[in-house]
Amino acid sequence: MAQERMLKFVATSQSFPEKREALLRAEDFHEIANRYAPDKAAEQASRCSQCGVPYCSVHCPLGNHIPDWLRLTAEGRLREAYELSNLTSSMPEICGRICPQDRLCEGNCVIEFSGHGAVTIGSVEKYITDAAWAEGWVEPIEVGPVRGQSVGIIGAGPGGLTAAEYLRVAGYEVHIYDRHDRAGGLLTYGIPGFKLEKDVVMRRVERLKDAGILFHTNFKVGRDASLDEMRAKHDSILIATGVYKARDIKTPGIGLSGIHAALDFLTASNRKGFGDAVPAFDDGTLNAEGKNVVVIGGGDTAMDCVRTAVRQGAKSVKCLYRRDRDNMPGSQREVANAEEEGVEFVWLSAPKAFDGKDAVAKVHVSKMRLGAPDASGRRAPEQDPEGDFTLDADMVIMALGFEPEDLPTLFGSPDLNVTRWGTIRADHVTGMTNLPGVFAVGDIVRGASLVVWAIKDGRDVVEHMHRWMQKQIIREKAAA
Repeated sequence: MAQERMLKFVATSQSFPEKREALLRAEDFHEIANRYAPDKAAEQASRCSQCGVPYCSVHCPLGNHIPDWLRLTAEGRLREAYELSNLTSSMPEICGRICPQDRLCEGNCVIEFSGHGAVTIGSVEKYITDAAWAEGWVEPIEVGPVRGQSVGIIGAGPGGLTAAEYLRVAGYEVHIYDRHDRAGGLLTYGIPGFKLEKDVVMRRVERLKDAGILFHTNFKVGRDASLDEMRAKHDSILIATGVYKARDIKTPGIGLSGIHAALDFLTASNRKGFGDAVPAFDDGTLNAEGKNVVVIGGGDTAMDCVRTAVRQGAKSVKCLYRRDRDNMPGSQREVANAEEEGVEFVWLSAPKAFDGKDAVAKVHVSKMRLGAPDASGRRAPEQDPEGDFTLDADMVIMALGFEPEDLPTLFGSPDLNVTRWGTIRADHVTGMTNLPGVFAVGDIVRGASLVVWAIKDGRDVVEHMHRWMQKQIIREKAAA
């Protein structure tokens, strides 16, 4: 009987939750689509082919049991579907909103290969957990027996929050230290509300606080305490800072006012959404209203910037990317959303110089073409000598990715080993750095990556932190 409810992909077409009309949704920062109605979620879940080898799960960094919770959703067993999805992910409704499913689970769906359109996994995942919150199925964290040991986590982003939850379940006292005034990291300040409304993040944070996890906000390691001082205070340390330093380019005119780093622009916008006082937004510096905006980059951060600029009332928004559409790193769905909202993409183009008297007024652009493949196998962009042109620009946003900050210097810990790229050198199995009891996860180890990978790293490191701290107890007893 259960099997009869599945395998409906031939007769039932792919259908995502309906998006709001582009002109209307571009006026606010609410999410652009509502969640499924219950019958629609069950119908779309029933399209799953229940593969013997589920490539969707194989290509999910968290190894989510996707076909199983799709089947439960199709059968109307929604609470069981939620509980199963929650086994492998600490933030399923967040992953359902912001994971690039078209490059991960849905992009590897078998029925997608057959031409029937992938199962809408992300939208169903979002629906399941949103329903769980609405119905009260999301239970408080069950804290394990007190162990008498504490952990200090540096960074309240997805990796740090995930590790904190599992460590609290294991009975450890958990302290989270973050430079911002709110927890969440890029989930809070880097991702716009139209992709991830902030109450979705804050309710996760509140659940952690209710479990007794202690948050120390506006706390900078190196200013408020050195790494060594934190090691002396806690039995183990987890570094989960992410990477925040904007990648820069050496281009004539780069120092002109009106040229901003993407994260500065996005953080100002998100703070306004919280109702904070943001002088740099209010005085127009980080506000795109009425301006010709040029965003440089082709990743998901660039997509966040162009769509934010539209919502702020920009006069025009153009995105320059040095490769073509097929070779861009960002989600194709995000590109489509941006185009619907009025963003113009200028493919095969790169800034040659920025021009203006006191502030940027124009971007001189080099036309590019794709040459031979580079070391990664992608065709390398090269300048087309006959294709230069100029764009008007009152605001330029640099969305070229992020690099790690100099943590050994910032943390006052010169002995902390880093790679030649500045990421922390950590054991690829245990996550331990060269400093005993100091572990690291997420982008600060991997380099700029996806939220789902940070969640995985935060989940996986807990076992190794636990083992290390238990060994310390055994050593102390043996020495006594």
